[in-house]
Amino acid sequence: MTNQEIVAKLWNLCNVLRDDGITYHQYVTELTYILFLKMAKETGTEGSIPEKYRWDALNSKDGLELKKFYEELLRELGENCTGRIQEIYSGARTNIEEPANLKKIITNINDLDWYSAKEEGLGNLYEGLLEKNANEKKSGAGQYFTPRVLIDVMTELVAPQAGERCNDPACGTFGFMIAADAYVKAHTDDLFALDSDQQAFQKNEAFTGGELVHETHRLALMNAMLHDIDGKIYLCDTLSNQGKVMNGFDVVLTNPPFGTKKGGERANRDDFTYQTSNKQLNFLQHIYRSLKADGKARAAVVLPDNV
Repeated sequence: MTNQEIVAKLWNLCNVLRDDGITYHQYVTELTYILFLKMAKETGTEGSIPEKYRWDALNSKDGLELKKFYEELLRELGENCTGRIQEIYSGARTNIEEPANLKKIITNINDLDWYSAKEEGLGNLYEGLLEKNANEKKSGAGQYFTPRVLIDVMTELVAPQAGERCNDPACGTFGFMIAADAYVKAHTDDLFALDSDQQAFQKNEAFTGGELVHETHRLALMNAMLHDIDGKIYLCDTLSNQGKVMNGFDVVLTNPPFGTKKGGERANRDDFTYQTSNKQLNFLQHIYRSLKADGKARAAVVLPDNV
C-alpha cells in the first residue's frame, strides 16, 4: 500500500465522524493526537511517553472506558509531559462524542500497512494528510498550507545552505522549513557530509517558525517531528512584540497572511519604523528586521499583487 492510498484511507475515516459534527480541520487535529502515539510505537520512540498512555494501552480500551481514558490521556500528556509531547498535546481536547467512532478510527489506524508507510516516510504520509485537508474547501485550512510546487520553487531560488539559520514567521504547518531541510539534505548526502556538530545544528537550530493559531501550531510541531526537525516553533503573534524573539536569520521563507489588523488584535510591534494596520507591510518590516545584517541574508515572500 502506498502513502497515497494510506492517506486516502485515513481521510475517508472522516465520514465516520460526521454524526459527531466534526469538521475536516478538527478531524486532522484529532488524527494528529492518535497518529502521534501509533507512530511513536512504530518507530520505537515511545520512551518519552508514560507507559500507561502509550498506543497499546489506548488500543486495548473500548466503549465508555475508551472515551474516558482518551480524555485522560490528552490531559496528562498536555500537562505532565515535557518537550514536543507537551507542546503537541497542550490544551488538547477531543471533539469525538461517540466511543464507537473513536474505536473505529483507532482500529483502522492500527490495521494500516505501517511497514509500507515507514518505507515511504511517515513525514510524507503526514504531509499528504495536511495537503488533503488544505485542498478540501470546507476545511478552511488552505490559508495555512502553501502549494508544494510554490514552496519548492521558492526554496530552490533561495538555496538554503548547511549552517544557515532559516525561519518562517507565519509558518502554518511548517511546509517551507520542511522543504528547506530537504534541500539541505539533498546537497549534503542526507547530512552525512557534515560532522556531528553540524548535523546537530541542522536538527536542533537551523529551522524555526512562528504560528498564531493554536491548532495549526500543533500540526506544525507534528510535521517537524516526523521530519526529524527539533527547531523551535513559537506559538505567537509575529506582528506583536512576541515576534521580536525571531531574529538573526540567514534565510526567511514565508507566505504571510493578507489583510488588515482589526481592532482588538494584539498591538503592533513597537520597533517597526512604519506604524500601519496592513499585515503584509508589517510582515515585510518584521522580515527585514529578522535578517542578519551581513549582506548575505535573503528572503522569499509570497505577497498579493497590490503590495
